[in-house]
Amino acid sequence: MSGTGFQIRVHNTVAEIGREAWDACAGPTGDPFVSYDFLDACEASGSAVPREGWAGRHLALEDQDGRVIGVMPLWLKAHSQGEYVFDHSWADAYERAGGRYYPKLLGAVPFTPVTGPRFLSHPDADAATVRETLIQGALTLTERLGASSLHVTFPDRADWEAMGEAGLLRRQDIQYIWRNGGYATFDDFLSALSSSRRKTVRRERREANTGLDIRVLTGAEIREEHWNAFFRFYMDTGDRKWGRPYLTRDFFSRIGATMADRIALVMAFRDGEPLAGALNFIGRDALYGRQWGALDEVPFLHFELCYYRAIDFAIEHGLSRVEAGAQGDHKIARGYLPSAVYSAHYIADPALRGPVADYLERERPAVEAEMHAMAEELSPFRKDVT
Repeated sequence: MSGTGFQIRVHNTVAEIGREAWDACAGPTGDPFVSYDFLDACEASGSAVPREGWAGRHLALEDQDGRVIGVMPLWLKAHSQGEYVFDHSWADAYERAGGRYYPKLLGAVPFTPVTGPRFLSHPDADAATVRETLIQGALTLTERLGASSLHVTFPDRADWEAMGEAGLLRRQDIQYIWRNGGYATFDDFLSALSSSRRKTVRRERREANTGLDIRVLTGAEIREEHWNAFFRFYMDTGDRKWGRPYLTRDFFSRIGATMADRIALVMAFRDGEPLAGALNFIGRDALYGRQWGALDEVPFLHFELCYYRAIDFAIEHGLSRVEAGAQGDHKIARGYLPSAVYSAHYIADPALRGPVADYLERERPAVEAEMHAMAEELSPFRKDVT
Protein backbone atom coordinates (compact mmCIF):
# COMPACT_ATOMS: atom_id res chain seq x y z
CA MET A 1 0.00 0.00 0.00
CA SER A 2 1.40 3.39 -0.92
CA GLY A 3 0.53 7.04 -1.35
CA THR A 4 1.78 10.57 -0.60
CA GLY A 5 5.36 9.31 -0.83
CA PHE A 6 4.85 6.74 1.95
CA GLN A 7 4.77 2.96 1.72
CA ILE A 8 2.88 0.70 4.11
CA ARG A 9 4.10 -2.87 4.40
CA VAL A 10 2.16 -5.65 6.11
CA HIS A 11 4.13 -8.07 8.29
CA ASN A 12 3.07 -11.36 9.84
CA THR A 13 5.21 -10.91 12.96
CA VAL A 14 6.88 -8.03 14.75
CA ALA A 15 10.13 -9.95 14.29
CA GLU A 16 9.88 -9.26 10.54
CA ILE A 17 9.97 -5.54 11.33
CA GLY A 18 12.72 -5.97 13.90
CA ARG A 19 13.36 -4.68 17.40
CA GLU A 20 15.33 -1.60 16.34
CA ALA A 21 12.75 -0.32 13.86
CA TRP A 22 9.75 -1.21 16.05
CA ASP A 23 11.10 0.28 19.26
CA ALA A 24 12.27 3.44 17.49
CA CYS A 25 8.52 4.12 17.22
CA ALA A 26 7.22 2.34 20.34
CA GLY A 27 10.01 3.13 22.79
CA PRO A 28 9.29 6.86 23.19
CA THR A 29 5.77 6.08 24.44
CA GLY A 30 7.06 4.41 27.61
CA ASP A 31 4.26 1.84 27.25
CA PRO A 32 5.56 -1.68 28.02
CA PHE A 33 2.77 -3.44 26.13
CA VAL A 34 3.48 -1.96 22.70
CA SER A 35 7.19 -2.64 23.08
CA TYR A 36 8.88 -5.10 20.75
CA ASP A 37 9.77 -7.41 23.63
CA PHE A 38 6.18 -7.81 24.86
CA LEU A 39 4.62 -8.33 21.43
CA ASP A 40 7.40 -10.65 20.30
CA ALA A 41 6.92 -12.69 23.48
CA CYS A 42 3.23 -13.05 22.62
CA GLU A 43 4.10 -14.35 19.15
CA ALA A 44 7.31 -16.30 19.71
CA SER A 45 5.85 -18.13 22.72
CA GLY A 46 2.92 -19.46 20.69
CA SER A 47 0.40 -17.40 22.67
CA ALA A 48 -0.77 -15.07 19.88
CA VAL A 49 -0.30 -17.06 16.67
CA PRO A 50 -2.51 -18.13 13.76
CA ARG A 51 -3.36 -21.54 15.23
CA GLU A 52 -4.76 -19.72 18.27
CA GLY A 53 -6.77 -17.35 16.08
CA TRP A 54 -4.25 -14.47 16.18
CA ALA A 55 -2.61 -13.92 12.78
CA GLY A 56 -0.31 -10.91 12.76
CA ARG A 57 -0.91 -8.28 10.07
CA HIS A 58 1.23 -5.54 11.58
CA LEU A 59 1.62 -2.31 9.63
CA ALA A 60 4.97 -0.60 9.08
CA LEU A 61 4.91 2.85 7.49
CA GLU A 62 8.06 3.70 5.54
CA ASP A 63 9.20 7.08 4.25
CA GLN A 64 10.71 7.77 0.84
CA ASP A 65 14.07 6.44 2.04
CA GLY A 66 12.61 3.15 3.29
CA ARG A 67 12.95 4.12 6.95
CA VAL A 68 10.18 2.90 9.28
CA ILE A 69 8.47 5.99 10.71
CA GLY A 70 5.32 4.38 12.10
CA VAL A 71 3.99 0.99 13.17
CA MET A 72 0.65 -0.45 14.26
CA PRO A 73 0.08 -3.80 16.01
CA LEU A 74 -2.70 -5.44 13.99
CA TRP A 75 -4.18 -8.93 13.97
CA LEU A 76 -6.46 -10.94 11.72
CA LYS A 77 -8.76 -12.62 14.22
CA ALA A 78 -10.74 -15.84 13.83
CA HIS A 79 -12.71 -15.20 17.05
CA SER A 80 -13.28 -12.51 19.68
CA GLN A 81 -11.46 -14.12 22.60
CA GLY A 82 -8.80 -12.33 24.63
CA GLU A 83 -10.00 -8.83 23.69
CA TYR A 84 -12.06 -7.52 26.66
CA VAL A 85 -14.23 -5.36 24.38
CA PHE A 86 -17.19 -7.56 23.69
CA ASP A 87 -18.65 -7.77 20.20
CA HIS A 88 -20.05 -11.31 20.42
CA SER A 89 -23.62 -10.06 20.06
CA TRP A 90 -22.68 -8.22 16.87
CA ALA A 91 -21.08 -11.36 15.47
CA ASP A 92 -24.08 -13.52 16.41
CA ALA A 93 -26.60 -11.12 14.88
CA TYR A 94 -24.61 -10.76 11.66
CA GLU A 95 -24.13 -14.49 11.20
CA ARG A 96 -27.80 -15.21 11.95
CA ALA A 97 -28.59 -12.78 9.13
CA GLY A 98 -26.33 -14.73 6.78
CA GLY A 99 -23.17 -12.63 7.09
CA ARG A 100 -19.63 -13.76 7.89
CA TYR A 101 -18.18 -11.85 10.83
CA TYR A 102 -14.84 -13.65 11.01
CA PRO A 103 -12.13 -12.98 10.10
CA LYS A 104 -11.96 -9.44 11.42
CA LEU A 105 -9.02 -7.09 11.98
CA LEU A 106 -8.04 -6.03 15.48
CA GLY A 107 -5.66 -3.23 16.44
CA ALA A 108 -4.70 -4.17 19.98
CA VAL A 109 -2.25 -5.73 22.39
CA PRO A 110 -3.20 -9.40 22.85
CA PHE A 111 -4.90 -10.35 26.13
CA THR A 112 -4.20 -6.89 27.57
CA PRO A 113 -7.07 -4.50 28.41
CA VAL A 114 -4.77 -1.55 29.01
CA THR A 115 -5.17 1.90 27.48
CA GLY A 116 -2.22 2.93 25.32
CA PRO A 117 -1.14 4.27 21.95
CA ARG A 118 -2.11 2.21 18.92
CA PHE A 119 -0.46 4.27 16.17
CA LEU A 120 3.23 4.48 17.00
CA SER A 121 5.36 7.12 15.33
CA HIS A 122 9.07 7.78 15.11
CA PRO A 123 9.97 10.96 17.06
CA ASP A 124 11.36 12.51 13.86
CA ALA A 125 8.05 12.04 12.03
CA ASP A 126 4.84 14.06 12.28
CA ALA A 127 2.70 12.02 14.66
CA ALA A 128 -0.63 13.23 13.26
CA THR A 129 0.38 12.34 9.70
CA VAL A 130 1.62 8.91 10.78
CA ARG A 131 -1.61 8.23 12.67
CA GLU A 132 -3.84 9.32 9.80
CA THR A 133 -1.85 7.24 7.32
CA LEU A 134 -1.92 4.12 9.51
CA ILE A 135 -5.68 4.48 10.09
CA GLN A 136 -6.26 4.65 6.36
CA GLY A 137 -3.85 1.75 5.83
CA ALA A 138 -5.78 -0.40 8.30
CA LEU A 139 -9.07 0.47 6.58
CA THR A 140 -7.60 -0.38 3.17
CA LEU A 141 -6.28 -3.69 4.50
CA THR A 142 -9.74 -4.50 5.89
CA GLU A 143 -11.16 -4.11 2.41
CA ARG A 144 -8.39 -6.02 0.66
CA LEU A 145 -8.61 -8.97 3.05
CA GLY A 146 -12.39 -9.09 2.81
CA ALA A 147 -12.61 -8.80 6.60
CA SER A 148 -15.97 -7.87 8.06
CA SER A 149 -14.63 -5.14 10.29
CA LEU A 150 -11.75 -3.31 11.95
CA HIS A 151 -11.67 -2.85 15.72
CA VAL A 152 -9.10 -0.83 17.67
CA THR A 153 -9.35 -1.50 21.39
CA PHE A 154 -8.06 0.46 24.39
CA PRO A 155 -6.54 3.35 22.39
CA ASP A 156 -5.65 6.54 24.19
CA ARG A 157 -8.15 9.35 23.86
CA ALA A 158 -6.21 11.19 21.13
CA ASP A 159 -6.17 8.08 18.93
CA TRP A 160 -9.85 7.45 19.73
CA GLU A 161 -10.87 10.93 18.66
CA ALA A 162 -8.78 10.74 15.48
CA MET A 163 -10.45 7.46 14.53
CA GLY A 164 -13.85 9.04 15.09
CA GLU A 165 -12.88 11.84 12.71
CA ALA A 166 -11.87 9.17 10.19
CA GLY A 167 -15.37 7.68 10.34
CA LEU A 168 -14.94 4.82 12.81
CA LEU A 169 -17.68 4.25 15.36
CA ARG A 170 -16.63 5.15 18.89
CA ARG A 171 -17.36 3.09 21.99
CA GLN A 172 -16.74 3.80 25.66
CA ASP A 173 -16.48 1.57 28.72
CA ILE A 174 -15.30 1.72 32.33
CA GLN A 175 -12.20 0.60 34.18
CA TYR A 176 -11.03 1.31 37.72
CA ILE A 177 -7.83 3.30 38.27
CA TRP A 178 -6.04 4.38 41.45
CA ARG A 179 -4.54 7.85 41.17
CA ASN A 180 -1.68 9.11 43.29
CA GLY A 181 -2.63 12.25 45.17
CA GLY A 182 1.00 13.04 45.95
CA TYR A 183 1.08 10.55 48.82
CA ALA A 184 4.40 9.94 50.56
CA THR A 185 3.22 6.73 52.26
CA PHE A 186 0.33 4.29 52.21
CA ASP A 187 -0.88 5.87 55.45
CA ASP A 188 -1.09 9.21 53.61
CA PHE A 189 -3.42 7.52 51.13
CA LEU A 190 -5.46 6.02 53.96
CA SER A 191 -5.86 9.46 55.53
CA ALA A 192 -7.76 10.52 52.39
CA LEU A 193 -10.35 7.77 52.93
CA SER A 194 -13.41 7.88 55.13
CA SER A 195 -12.92 6.57 58.65
CA SER A 196 -14.87 3.36 57.98
CA ARG A 197 -12.90 2.62 54.84
CA ARG A 198 -9.57 3.20 56.62
CA LYS A 199 -10.54 0.65 59.25
CA THR A 200 -11.65 -1.86 56.61
CA VAL A 201 -8.46 -1.54 54.56
CA ARG A 202 -6.26 -1.92 57.63
CA ARG A 203 -8.19 -5.02 58.71
CA GLU A 204 -7.99 -6.55 55.22
CA ARG A 205 -4.24 -5.96 55.03
CA ARG A 206 -3.67 -7.37 58.51
CA GLU A 207 -5.62 -10.55 57.82
CA ALA A 208 -4.06 -11.06 54.37
CA ASN A 209 -0.52 -10.82 55.76
CA THR A 210 -1.05 -13.15 58.71
CA GLY A 211 1.30 -16.11 58.44
CA LEU A 212 2.60 -15.11 55.00
CA ASP A 213 5.82 -13.68 53.62
CA ILE A 214 4.89 -11.27 50.81
CA ARG A 215 7.62 -9.88 48.57
CA VAL A 216 7.71 -7.63 45.49
CA LEU A 217 10.33 -8.93 43.06
CA THR A 218 11.73 -7.07 40.08
CA GLY A 219 14.74 -7.25 37.78
CA ALA A 220 17.30 -9.93 38.62
CA GLU A 221 15.30 -10.91 41.72
CA ILE A 222 12.85 -12.74 39.46
CA ARG A 223 14.08 -16.24 38.66
CA GLU A 224 12.70 -19.14 36.68
CA GLU A 225 11.49 -20.79 39.87
CA HIS A 226 9.25 -17.78 40.42
CA TRP A 227 7.84 -18.05 36.90
CA ASN A 228 7.22 -21.76 37.43
CA ALA A 229 5.19 -20.94 40.52
CA PHE A 230 3.39 -18.03 38.93
CA PHE A 231 2.40 -20.12 35.92
CA ARG A 232 0.77 -22.60 38.30
CA PHE A 233 -1.20 -19.74 39.84
CA TYR A 234 -2.15 -18.43 36.40
CA MET A 235 -3.31 -21.80 35.13
CA ASP A 236 -5.33 -22.48 38.28
CA THR A 237 -7.13 -19.13 38.01
CA GLY A 238 -7.79 -19.63 34.31
CA ASP A 239 -9.09 -23.15 34.74
CA ARG A 240 -11.43 -22.15 37.59
CA LYS A 241 -12.73 -18.80 36.38
CA TRP A 242 -12.02 -17.88 32.80
CA GLY A 243 -11.79 -21.08 30.76
CA ARG A 244 -8.66 -21.95 28.83
CA PRO A 245 -5.77 -19.59 29.70
CA TYR A 246 -4.24 -17.72 26.77
CA LEU A 247 -0.56 -17.43 27.71
CA THR A 248 1.94 -20.27 27.45
CA ARG A 249 4.64 -21.02 30.02
CA ASP A 250 7.26 -19.85 27.52
CA PHE A 251 5.69 -16.38 27.43
CA PHE A 252 6.66 -15.76 31.05
CA SER A 253 10.25 -16.89 30.52
CA ARG A 254 10.54 -14.56 27.55
CA ILE A 255 9.29 -11.47 29.36
CA GLY A 256 11.46 -12.45 32.31
CA ALA A 257 14.52 -12.52 30.05
CA THR A 258 13.81 -9.26 28.20
CA MET A 259 11.56 -7.14 30.44
CA ALA A 260 12.46 -8.00 34.05
CA ASP A 261 13.26 -4.38 34.90
CA ARG A 262 9.75 -3.43 33.78
CA ILE A 263 8.05 -6.10 35.90
CA ALA A 264 6.95 -6.06 39.55
CA LEU A 265 6.05 -9.62 40.55
CA VAL A 266 4.27 -9.78 43.90
CA MET A 267 4.71 -13.22 45.50
CA ALA A 268 3.21 -14.62 48.69
CA PHE A 269 4.96 -17.50 50.46
CA ARG A 270 3.75 -19.75 53.28
CA ASP A 271 6.46 -21.63 55.14
CA GLY A 272 8.83 -20.86 52.28
CA GLU A 273 6.51 -22.28 49.60
CA PRO A 274 4.93 -20.02 46.96
CA LEU A 275 1.21 -19.65 47.52
CA ALA A 276 0.02 -16.78 45.31
CA GLY A 277 1.25 -14.08 42.98
CA ALA A 278 0.28 -10.97 41.02
CA LEU A 279 2.06 -9.78 37.87
CA ASN A 280 2.48 -6.05 37.24
CA PHE A 281 4.22 -4.16 34.45
CA ILE A 282 5.97 -0.87 35.13
CA GLY A 283 5.32 1.96 32.69
CA ARG A 284 6.86 5.38 32.56
CA ASP A 285 4.28 6.82 34.95
CA ALA A 286 1.98 3.92 35.83
CA LEU A 287 1.87 0.43 37.24
CA TYR A 288 -0.29 -2.01 35.28
CA GLY A 289 -1.80 -4.98 37.07
CA ARG A 290 -2.23 -8.02 34.88
CA GLN A 291 -2.60 -11.67 35.94
CA TRP A 292 -2.99 -13.06 39.42
CA GLY A 293 -3.53 -16.50 40.96
CA ALA A 294 -3.44 -18.45 44.24
CA LEU A 295 -3.29 -22.11 45.21
CA ASP A 296 -5.31 -21.62 48.38
CA GLU A 297 -8.10 -19.32 49.54
CA VAL A 298 -6.76 -16.72 51.96
CA PRO A 299 -9.10 -13.93 53.11
CA PHE A 300 -8.35 -10.63 51.36
CA LEU A 301 -5.12 -11.92 49.77
CA HIS A 302 -6.36 -10.92 46.31
CA PHE A 303 -6.86 -7.34 47.51
CA GLU A 304 -3.44 -7.27 49.19
CA LEU A 305 -1.44 -8.61 46.25
CA CYS A 306 -3.32 -6.95 43.40
CA TYR A 307 -4.41 -3.61 44.89
CA TYR A 308 -2.68 -2.62 48.11
CA ARG A 309 0.83 -3.80 47.19
CA ALA A 310 0.41 -2.07 43.82
CA ILE A 311 -0.46 1.17 45.61
CA ASP A 312 2.58 0.72 47.88
CA PHE A 313 4.80 0.27 44.83
CA ALA A 314 3.35 3.27 42.98
CA ILE A 315 3.81 5.54 45.99
CA GLU A 316 7.37 4.35 46.59
CA HIS A 317 8.34 4.88 42.95
CA GLY A 318 6.45 8.12 42.37
CA LEU A 319 4.05 6.70 39.78
CA SER A 320 0.89 8.67 39.07
CA ARG A 321 -1.56 5.78 38.86
CA VAL A 322 -2.26 2.06 39.07
CA GLU A 323 -4.38 0.47 36.35
CA ALA A 324 -5.70 -2.79 37.72
CA GLY A 325 -7.29 -4.26 34.60
CA ALA A 326 -10.81 -4.96 33.41
CA GLN A 327 -14.02 -5.25 35.41
CA GLY A 328 -14.55 -5.37 39.17
CA ASP A 329 -16.47 -2.52 40.79
CA HIS A 330 -15.26 -3.91 44.14
CA LYS A 331 -12.07 -1.99 43.32
CA ILE A 332 -13.84 1.30 44.07
CA ALA A 333 -13.88 0.58 47.80
CA ARG A 334 -10.08 0.13 47.63
CA GLY A 335 -9.50 3.56 46.07
CA TYR A 336 -9.68 2.62 42.39
CA LEU A 337 -12.20 4.99 40.83
CA PRO A 338 -14.14 4.52 37.57
CA SER A 339 -12.43 5.96 34.50
CA ALA A 340 -13.26 5.93 30.81
CA VAL A 341 -11.67 3.51 28.36
CA TYR A 342 -12.24 3.48 24.63
CA SER A 343 -12.52 1.48 21.43
CA ALA A 344 -13.27 2.32 17.80
CA HIS A 345 -14.96 0.18 15.15
CA TYR A 346 -15.35 0.12 11.38
CA ILE A 347 -18.07 -2.20 10.06
CA ALA A 348 -17.84 -2.81 6.33
CA ASP A 349 -21.44 -3.89 5.69
CA PRO A 350 -23.95 -1.02 6.08
CA ALA A 351 -26.60 -3.56 7.12
CA LEU A 352 -24.62 -4.20 10.29
CA ARG A 353 -22.95 -0.81 10.61
CA GLY A 354 -26.25 1.05 10.99
CA PRO A 355 -27.60 -0.97 13.93
CA VAL A 356 -24.20 -0.96 15.67
CA ALA A 357 -23.94 2.82 15.24
CA ASP A 358 -27.42 3.28 16.73
CA TYR A 359 -26.54 1.02 19.66
CA LEU A 360 -23.29 2.87 20.41
CA GLU A 361 -25.05 6.25 20.28
CA ARG A 362 -27.31 5.05 23.09
CA GLU A 363 -24.59 3.19 24.99
CA ARG A 364 -22.05 6.01 25.35
CA PRO A 365 -24.17 8.41 27.44
CA ALA A 366 -25.43 5.51 29.54
CA VAL A 367 -21.84 4.47 30.31
CA GLU A 368 -20.93 8.09 31.16
CA ALA A 369 -23.88 8.35 33.52
CA GLU A 370 -23.04 5.03 35.18
CA MET A 371 -19.41 6.04 35.65
CA HIS A 372 -20.31 9.34 37.33
CA ALA A 373 -22.97 7.71 39.51
CA MET A 374 -20.53 5.10 40.77
CA ALA A 375 -17.92 7.75 41.54
CA GLU A 376 -20.46 9.76 43.51
CA GLU A 377 -22.21 6.95 45.35
CA LEU A 378 -19.39 4.47 46.01
CA SER A 379 -16.29 6.60 46.46
CA PRO A 380 -14.34 5.62 49.61
CA PHE A 381 -12.74 9.06 49.88
CA ARG A 382 -13.66 11.67 52.44
CA LYS A 383 -16.12 14.25 51.14
CA ASP A 384 -13.53 17.02 51.46
CA VAL A 385 -11.05 15.10 49.27
CA THR A 386 -11.44 15.85 45.57
